[in-house]
Amino acid sequence: MGKGHRGGERPGLAGVTVGGPSADPGLAQGSGPAASTSSSSCTAAPMASVPLPLEASPIAFGTDGWRGILGADITVERLLPVAAAAARELEFSAPAGLRSREIVIGSDRRFLAPELAEAICSAVRGADLVPVLADTPIPTPAASWAVVERGALGALVITASHNPPEWLGLKIKGPFGGSVEGDFTQRVERRLEAGGITVPIPGDTLRFDAMGTYLAGLKAKVDTTALSAGLERLGWQVIVDPMHGSAAGGLSRLLEGAAASDHLREIRGQRDPLFGGNPPEPLAPYLQQLIAEVRASTLAGRPAVGIVFDGDGDRIAAVDEHGRFCSTQLLMPLFIDHLARAKGLGGSVVKTVSGSDLMQLVAENLGRPVLEKAVGFKYIAAEMLASDVLVGGEESGGVGFGGHLPERDALYAALLLIEALVEGGKPLGERVSTLQERCGGAAAYDRLDLRLRDMATRQRLEKFLAATPPQEVAGVAVQEVITTDGVKLRLGPSHWLMLRFSGTEPLLRLYCEAPSKARVAEVLSWARRLAESI
Repeated sequence: MGKGHRGGERPGLAGVTVGGPSADPGLAQGSGPAASTSSSSCTAAPMASVPLPLEASPIAFGTDGWRGILGADITVERLLPVAAAAARELEFSAPAGLRSREIVIGSDRRFLAPELAEAICSAVRGADLVPVLADTPIPTPAASWAVVERGALGALVITASHNPPEWLGLKIKGPFGGSVEGDFTQRVERRLEAGGITVPIPGDTLRFDAMGTYLAGLKAKVDTTALSAGLERLGWQVIVDPMHGSAAGGLSRLLEGAAASDHLREIRGQRDPLFGGNPPEPLAPYLQQLIAEVRASTLAGRPAVGIVFDGDGDRIAAVDEHGRFCSTQLLMPLFIDHLARAKGLGGSVVKTVSGSDLMQLVAENLGRPVLEKAVGFKYIAAEMLASDVLVGGEESGGVGFGGHLPERDALYAALLLIEALVEGGKPLGERVSTLQERCGGAAAYDRLDLRLRDMATRQRLEKFLAATPPQEVAGVAVQEVITTDGVKLRLGPSHWLMLRFSGTEPLLRLYCEAPSKARVAEVLSWARRLAESI
């Protein structure tokens, strides 16, 4: 089966262009208004109008599911056999002793997503299994929660996560609640190639309150009444931006006391399948309303924190009291400190190779081992299933917690973030600055995506980096070459450049952490020139 595509871009766009997937502000030293100057210089490019493809891409699963353009790649005719093959594989791969025949079905708020979720119920019935359908659009972690609580075979979720509005897709969750491994999706692809026929069976589908059940489960894990009281006592405001996605209303229902007293409010909570004209991805260029409202609240004498979720509620980011965008490069260190120091929980810290050095510095300061994995939450989830993990996270917004689901869960992460802030009695920016002063690692961070001319260019670059990795980067000698995923060039403490290729596209991702914003810009510019010269 031919290779597919994933992420927010579609193959076949010629030329070398700068993508804008990262507007991470950096991990800036200091607190107070000056901290806002650490925001990334990355600006949001207008959404490109890519011509509709004249033929569908091959059905192939990427990092987390099968995604494509609605109406071209994702159609009812293509989705039904994929859902049937996935359902049959969930049954075939079920662990010994699991006798359930249920498959949880969910969707996000995208155009036609709820309708397609209902449609694939007939494919599941055709596979002689029992679909149970969420009665409203839900965050993807709510489907994972339902799988574990019900003891189901797994879940099929109609979502394209953080991709642009014209995209849709299918995520598959296993009986453990997390995303299935690559070998599972390869078996699904082989089932499709084999051409077996499953006739969809119309019928009545059992519907259940997946969102209510999920929120009740989160309330059982965190003292939400105490969090509301803490926000009222401190006089803070939480401003929630679900980016029109399926996590809308969730935090307000969890922290009802804070919402009732206006210590928590939500913006952009209504359904909008166009997501306001931007991808529902928690990046600074798409969060200008949230940033402005947080700043205004703080300037009015009421310190605020902004919390943002992606389109299907599994990724999180935040905005500190001064309007500085805080990705998981900054949130992960805070989670580590809160869970290990304040709550005294055990377990290792798992980070991806593109994660900030501050994560490791905070973990080591607290005596916690750190495991570094390739980019992709599936590698973190595998470790969570195999060993005792305190917290695991990736730079793109996915965070998972030991003792919870082996999966990203943005609403649960938001509760723990608020808990950490209330426990410390300091707003987010101050808390991060305190961690940096205690552990070191004050630095800036940004990411740049380069679209290469073609796959031949990508292969030439890949061979060059493998054979002759640079010995010097923008005037600084390379101290260590790390090849866990792509090529990471260590230049010093909290100072590195990483070059990593997309798995399916002519796309080169450049990641950099450095002592200052200016140095980050210098290194990324150097790396871009290197890529364009080969």
